[in-house]
Amino acid sequence: MILTVTPNPSLDRTYEVLRLERGEVIRAETERMDPGGKGVNVSRAVTAAGRRTVAVLPLGGAPGALVADLLDAQGIEVAPVPIRGATRSNIALAEADGVLTKINAPGPELSPAEQELLLDTVREQSHNADWIACCGSLPRGLAPSWYADVVTRAHAGGARIALDTSGCALLEALRARPDVVKPNAEELAEAVARPLATVGDALKAAEELRGMGARAVLASLGADGQLLVEDAGAWFATARVDTVRSNVGAGDSSLAGFLIAGGTGPEALASAVAHGAAAVQLPGSVMPTPADLDPAAVTVTAEIPLDRELTEPAS
Repeated sequence: MILTVTPNPSLDRTYEVLRLERGEVIRAETERMDPGGKGVNVSRAVTAAGRRTVAVLPLGGAPGALVADLLDAQGIEVAPVPIRGATRSNIALAEADGVLTKINAPGPELSPAEQELLLDTVREQSHNADWIACCGSLPRGLAPSWYADVVTRAHAGGARIALDTSGCALLEALRARPDVVKPNAEELAEAVARPLATVGDALKAAEELRGMGARAVLASLGADGQLLVEDAGAWFATARVDTVRSNVGAGDSSLAGFLIAGGTGPEALASAVAHGAAAVQLPGSVMPTPADLDPAAVTVTAEIPLDRELTEPAS
């Protein structure tokens, strides 16, 4: 079972538009409403793959109730933490050429009692978990060290932790030695405080994160592929993608694929890339099923192309 923890979930509305023009009335081609938040998306992807998951998340107000209903309709077990504030609502505008514009609300502030209840719920739900995936930004009220506390408690209970966050929360958590961290290129550049222009730059940055405490680093480089760096070695993987429709939740689907496949080694990396590639070819934040995957389109190698320039350099 994969337990996910999403401290700052959302109700996500995605609109597909031909193109975004400031100051104009834009008519959407399609509209979707999905439960959102990185951990929520991981749970959705795990469920789509036919595996068991439990999603721990604070929920409040009408948006929170709708998130719970949407997850229930998808067959996802939810361990809700009731809060006084309303769950945030986010908007994504997906243009026909693949460009995505996102507006993320800040979310509610959690009281000390709500924070403690969230930690208690994670502890109660983690007993049978093979992995705990802690994902996304921290809501107002939680200290940057909150994820580090979760990692420490999880390890004390014998669970493995996958962490997908950024900024101070990531740096603080590294000291607690999470089993795997999953930064994208921008988050990786921010963590080492320098720009990344090549795959080699990303590899060096990932190795530095391991030196700071991460036991493994799964780095997403967008269209350029993914890196996995761990004790057993380092691998680079790419996948053929025919048409990009939306990258909302693609990184979360990738993390789900990685954990489903065991969370270590080149086979898990291949699964991560296959899930991510399938997700970007689906609308909104739809998560891929096994039928959507194309493992033959994935290439994994230990010969990392160090001089390969990143399509979108990270600064």
